[in-house]
Amino acid sequence: MTLTQLRYLVAIADAELNITLAATRVHATQPGLSKQLKQLEDELGFLLFVRKGRSLETVTPAGEEVIARARAVLAEANNIRTYAANQRRESHGQLILTTTHTQARFVLPPAVARIKLAYPQVSVHLQQAAESDALDLLSQGDADIAIISTAGSEPTTGIAVPLYRWRRLVLVPKGHPLDRAGKTPDMAALAEHPLISYESSTRASSSLRRAFAAQQLEPDLALTALDADLIKTYVRAGLGVGLLAEMAVSGNDTDLRAWPAPAAIPECIAWAVLPRDRVLRDYALELVHVLAPQIDKRDLRRVLDGNQEANWPVPPTWESLTQTITS
Repeated sequence: MTLTQLRYLVAIADAELNITLAATRVHATQPGLSKQLKQLEDELGFLLFVRKGRSLETVTPAGEEVIARARAVLAEANNIRTYAANQRRESHGQLILTTTHTQARFVLPPAVARIKLAYPQVSVHLQQAAESDALDLLSQGDADIAIISTAGSEPTTGIAVPLYRWRRLVLVPKGHPLDRAGKTPDMAALAEHPLISYESSTRASSSLRRAFAAQQLEPDLALTALDADLIKTYVRAGLGVGLLAEMAVSGNDTDLRAWPAPAAIPECIAWAVLPRDRVLRDYALELVHVLAPQIDKRDLRRVLDGNQEANWPVPPTWESLTQTITS
């Protein structure tokens, strides 16, 4: 039995039993992959798949067990390779980040720039996704780190490291009816206008909807988007009042007026979610440290290795953190 045979087996399962597709994904020929599969079945003494002609129809019960164990073996083999690369102080590789548009557009650029400066041979790949999709990509092994936000609750997928706290802002074009000197919009005032916010606000469980419901108000969500720049675009077009992350509003938005959202709308926490039971390259942990300088890198490594319980310090505000990651 070889790691190559196990890799081919998992590739077949992930390709929904399409041998041609599996062979393409592992850069093998179809006859070569089929030969390795037969050799593995001969060694084990039972079939892993039910066949129909030359095609694979279903996975046998024994095959399901072997595939699950093969995934674990391959994951540990990859951990050994990653550990060895760290021990050799290798400075090349790739870093796959899955995150939201707001984080990718307004938070990550200076942090990624620092990693690229320290590790110029590391290629960084950004996958934009909604929070739930980002966590799915992480759990499937398709990303090294997921960077997401929640309104206080800790993500349950992987190991969640709190990075910073951020507020939502109310955003209107200058001259809007809410743009009154010395008058900050409250929840009742917001309920009287169409709102433009993130796509997650459409869920009944969203913190924004809960905040309105707590005051027996119903928000008029006229438009939602995953992209903070789009939210600002539609605010400028006069389609509603924006509610978006403070990171997305800068001094360049001189045609807009912004206030902190009412206190009833809770602040959010940005998290770096790291995979459990997977060794990460040193440069991946360096990125987390850049985004969360309040966390000691040695503590982070000990938590990931299972040698220490997570006891993270209170994350700083975005306003204070930005002075660190952009310096």
